[in-house]
Amino acid sequence: MKEPFERVVSEHGPTVLRVCRAALGAVDADDAWSETFLAALRAWPELPEDANVRAWLITIAHRKAIDVHRGTARRPVPVDTVPEPRGAGPQGPEEALADDALWRSLAALPPKQRQCVAYHHVAGLPYAEVAAVIGGTEAAARRAAADGIAALRRTYLTREDVISHV
Repeated sequence: MKEPFERVVSEHGPTVLRVCRAALGAVDADDAWSETFLAALRAWPELPEDANVRAWLITIAHRKAIDVHRGTARRPVPVDTVPEPRGAGPQGPEEALADDALWRSLAALPPKQRQCVAYHHVAGLPYAEVAAVIGGTEAAARRAAADGIAALRRTYLTREDVISHV
């Protein structure tokens, strides 16, 4: 018998939120997280008992992130001045999300690199499952993640900057 859906949300919710934040940024992550679990709740009764729930949820989150990107592209918002970035995001189990410099560097990566880094390094999916989520081969997912990590090493704070912030 499958575990209750509430337990799935408790167990996988923080990981899905980190993936949504990595793919979309702090502003859209909460909405994508909610949409992910609403879609998962609707499909939960038909999910096979032997399914990899984490990979299934990451796949749903990936599709919701694509929906957000498409929606954003369709809705330009003219403004007189550029608004200041929103706050640091939600508190609680997501406290691992507090490093804004890292999230900015991650957000600057090309979409495929950002997705591969998020799904493999943040969500812990093996490269074969990352490839299944985003499409393509395991080798391509591995290469995109490696390129993304290399770019993060170049753009993220230098060691001296990190030490001076401690």
